[in-house]
Amino acid sequence: MDLKIKNKIALVTGSTAGIGFAIAKSLAAEGASVVVNGRTAERVDKAVAQIKNETGNQNIKGIAADFSDKKQIEALVDQLPHVDILINNVAIFEPKQFNAITDEDWFKFYEVNVLSGIRLSRAYFDKMITKNWGRIIFISSESAIQIPEEMIHYGITKTAQIAVARGLAELTKGTNVTVNSVLPGPTFSEGVGTFVKDMAKQAGKTVEEMEQGFFKTARPTSILQRFTQPEEIASMVVYISSELSSATNGAAIRADGGVVKSAF
Repeated sequence: MDLKIKNKIALVTGSTAGIGFAIAKSLAAEGASVVVNGRTAERVDKAVAQIKNETGNQNIKGIAADFSDKKQIEALVDQLPHVDILINNVAIFEPKQFNAITDEDWFKFYEVNVLSGIRLSRAYFDKMITKNWGRIIFISSESAIQIPEEMIHYGITKTAQIAVARGLAELTKGTNVTVNSVLPGPTFSEGVGTFVKDMAKQAGKTVEEMEQGFFKTARPTSILQRFTQPEEIASMVVYISSELSSATNGAAIRADGGVVKSAF
């Protein structure tokens, strides 16, 4: 199937590992000109080389930027004045009891998880409208709907992303620009994988046993009953990025393994 995104310029934030890397690689496999992003040049360069090697697409470059720093975002935009497909994927998470979440924590999570996507969308949205084609996708989470008690600050930022995406979509009426959010469920990304492995080690269990226990107690509503793989999320995101998804706009699309117990 031709997704009609060959040579489209795609920026994927937070794409040196996990879901972001899988999205960048999948877009590259479809012929897009992909810009990989991470906080350090070393990790960015490694991801760029790997994507080029595994997809054969040489139109891959990287820009290092820390999205907690507004000036670094501005520098990225200066280096990349035009984007056709913007994937707002970068995010931080940290399990923490509510009464231990400081004001500084709240501001940090909002800065990285919400404002990064707002700032980039502000930089590219009008240009997409003028060109009459563009895709903006916020990588939210099922935690936007089922706020996790162990990291309320994270869940709220994911809800905010959905609101921003829907609001921006309202501004695209009559154009070929779409803005959507994708809601992954528990995914075995780099950060989650490290967390689960550490927990397994502390509990004297295997990773498989920890996974089974997690879905039995923490996410019992999951239909999939396992962690999704980053590549499974990427498949959904790449379709929403494509020409073929033109009728999908302002949507919050779940790729959560059925963990949200709702028909809608």
